[in-house]
Amino acid sequence: MKLIIQIPCFNEEKTLPQVVRDLPQAIPGIDVIEILVVDDGSSDQTVAVARSLGVQHVLQLGRNCGLARAFSLGIQQAVKLGADIIVNTDGDNQYCGADIARLVQPILKDQADMVVGCRPIDAHPEFSWLKKLLQKLGSATLRSLSQTTVRDAASGFRAITRSTAQRLFVHSQFSYCMETLIQAGNLRLHVASVDVRVNLQTRPSRLFRTTPEYVWKSGVTIMAMFVHYRPSRFFGTLASICFGLVLILGLRFLWLVYLFPPAEPHRTYIPSLIFMAILTVVGTGMVSLAVIAELIRSQSRLMEEVMYQLRIKED
Repeated sequence: MKLIIQIPCFNEEKTLPQVVRDLPQAIPGIDVIEILVVDDGSSDQTVAVARSLGVQHVLQLGRNCGLARAFSLGIQQAVKLGADIIVNTDGDNQYCGADIARLVQPILKDQADMVVGCRPIDAHPEFSWLKKLLQKLGSATLRSLSQTTVRDAASGFRAITRSTAQRLFVHSQFSYCMETLIQAGNLRLHVASVDVRVNLQTRPSRLFRTTPEYVWKSGVTIMAMFVHYRPSRFFGTLASICFGLVLILGLRFLWLVYLFPPAEPHRTYIPSLIFMAILTVVGTGMVSLAVIAELIRSQSRLMEEVMYQLRIKED
């Protein structure tokens, strides 16, 4: 059983040594442990530091592609290197490396295809009350979309099987955390959670600078994933709102015109009728988009299955 621990890095020369030092040297049930550093276009000495630390594999992307792309290319490389289990951890030393042994246990026991390390959100010393609330709301939303029970959807500390890695296709440009969970849920993979520890913050997050930026990027990502993976529900909801308003306006029109005619004989309700017509057209358009989006999603699933089969044959 071969475990590859991948570490996406962007200018992590200062924190990478501590990250590597904290990684376990041996885990019961694992025969080989290797480290893969994914250099996301660093401009500092990250690559040189990685090599000096004795890291077995370094994948240089050549330019800054973003965390989601670095994660995706990293797991593809790990599969090529023969990994049976892949663990992803951050290069900023956010997660406790010793907990990798805990993270892989459900996979070793054949109880999970993906394991997410859940941080202590309520007890996290560096999370404000607002961030704790946003984390919980975001995780609850992701649980609904992915149909999983993960308590910390934003955690990047994860373990996945080789087969799961071959099935993941990351489209997001912001972060892989949400999309991979939704994919796993749609594929009916078994996703488990384990509690993990965190270290003190070494630097501010590079994914976002402020809480509003985090909310905006996360919201846009969740919305995009909702449209991509649940198109009929998304457009169907919009169509239902439109037709619901049409019904309300129609009943109002009948009530005021036929049951209780206006005192002014020349009063008309043309604006309401025009608004009803517009809503009817928009609602019909949403239904059409739902059908088209589902057809596109079916084609996308087919292409992903073809790509999965090709990846298996390449092995």
